[in-house]
Amino acid sequence: MKGDICDAKLIEKLVVDHKITGIVHFAAESHVDRSIESSEPFARTNVLGTIALLDVAKKYKLRFCHVSTDEVYGTLGDEGTFTEETPLAPNSPYSASKAASDCFVRSYVHTHGLEAVTTRCSNNYGPYQFPEKFLPVTILALIGGRKIPVYGTGKNVRDWIHVEDHAAGVWLAFAKGKSGEVYNLGGHGEKNNLFMAETLSKLVGRDPTTTIEFVTDRKGHDWRYSMDPAKAERELGWKPVWGLEEGLKDLVAWYRDNEAWWKPLLK
Repeated sequence: MKGDICDAKLIEKLVVDHKITGIVHFAAESHVDRSIESSEPFARTNVLGTIALLDVAKKYKLRFCHVSTDEVYGTLGDEGTFTEETPLAPNSPYSASKAASDCFVRSYVHTHGLEAVTTRCSNNYGPYQFPEKFLPVTILALIGGRKIPVYGTGKNVRDWIHVEDHAAGVWLAFAKGKSGEVYNLGGHGEKNNLFMAETLSKLVGRDPTTTIEFVTDRKGHDWRYSMDPAKAERELGWKPVWGLEEGLKDLVAWYRDNEAWWKPLLK
């Protein structure tokens, strides 16, 4: 059902009418560039929306899984990795709103005894990703014969995970995770943006030396993210099954085969 997660009355009605026993909270404003343009929608959806869901979960004693992001940890240099004990240090309005929502989930566990877990995931890729995100932007530019816009030097590093692996980790955290705990989910797919652009160019059949256009870097662009998923692997029995090379080949094929889905969105 489509609705506004800030609408507590609607959420409560759905919980009662459908005898809901748990909430898995994926809903978020998630595009960093948009948060730089305007922070208010991110505060509303990501913070106030989370509080609305938490209040209903508290009232009806529901199990709650909060889906967050590696970006709440800030940025890394060329060494090290994020663990669940890494202090929160968000650098964009988007990540600040997610860190705030993480803290509200934690507070409801400790203050109200809510059964809740939080997952923090690295960069997702896979079918149906909205065309404003980096990999769809790249693939659709390549398919359309255009150049790929790459921020700065393209050396910023992200840890890529297939959406199906992410979903499997979220489900296991919801089903088996210990209340109050955080679980990092990473795909062991740490690559810089230039590598991703060059790889996708080759998969589409275009020459990487002619397809990439470097553009002005994003404000406050985090240098590197790297997730240590050992806790999730150990305590939840979770492990990513998609390799990055296999996943990217599948992704390019999906966008080639599903023009009817993405073409209206580009307009």
